[in-house]
Amino acid sequence: MESIAFKMKKHISGKGRGVLLFPDDFRQFGSSDAVRLALHRMEKEGYIRRIAQGIYVRPKISKYVGEVIPTAEEIAKAIAKRDKIRLVPTGVYAMSALGLSTQVPMKLVFLTDGAPREIKLGKRTIKLKKTTPKNLSAKGEISGLVIQALREIGQQQLTAKEERKIIALLKEENKKHLLYDIALAPVWIQKVMKKALDHE
Repeated sequence: MESIAFKMKKHISGKGRGVLLFPDDFRQFGSSDAVRLALHRMEKEGYIRRIAQGIYVRPKISKYVGEVIPTAEEIAKAIAKRDKIRLVPTGVYAMSALGLSTQVPMKLVFLTDGAPREIKLGKRTIKLKKTTPKNLSAKGEISGLVIQALREIGQQQLTAKEERKIIALLKEENKKHLLYDIALAPVWIQKVMKKALDHE
C-alpha cells in the first residue's frame, strides 16, 4: 500500500515547482496529524521548504541563484485564495506597488475581512489587519491602491510630483471603477482622484 508521504509527493510533483502548499491541500490523504508529520519529513529530506508556519513550497530552481522562493506578495495572494478573504495593500507597501516609493517594505500590511494575524517569512512579515467592508469595496486595482497610498502620504505631505504620478496612474484605471472608488475615499483624496477625470 502506498504511504501517505508517497501519495503526497505524487500530488506535489503534479503541481510543479513554485506552487505554495498548505496542509489543507492534502486532507484527502490522511488525518491532519499524519499530513503534518509527512510534510515535516519531506522538509527534513529537502524535498520541500517550509517558508512560514503551515506554508510550504517545492522551490523553483534557477541555474543562476539556485532555489527561488515565492515572494511575500505571492504568499499573501495564496493565503487570500485559500481562506477566501479579501486583501487590500496599505501603507508603504501600497506606495511601493504604485512606484511612489523605492523603499522595499519589510512589513507588508494588508487590510482584510479575514482574521487578523501576522505571518513571519524570514526577515519579512505579512500583517493582516481586520477592517470594515467599506475599506475593501474598491473595485479598481489602481484606484484602490491610490486611496491607501494617499492615506499613508497624508494631505500636507503630498508633493506636486507625487500628485502628477498618481493622476497619470489613475488615467489607466477603468473609468467606471474609478468613479465608484472616488465615492469611497475621504474628501481630500476625492479631490486628487477627480483630477484624473478633468485631464481627459
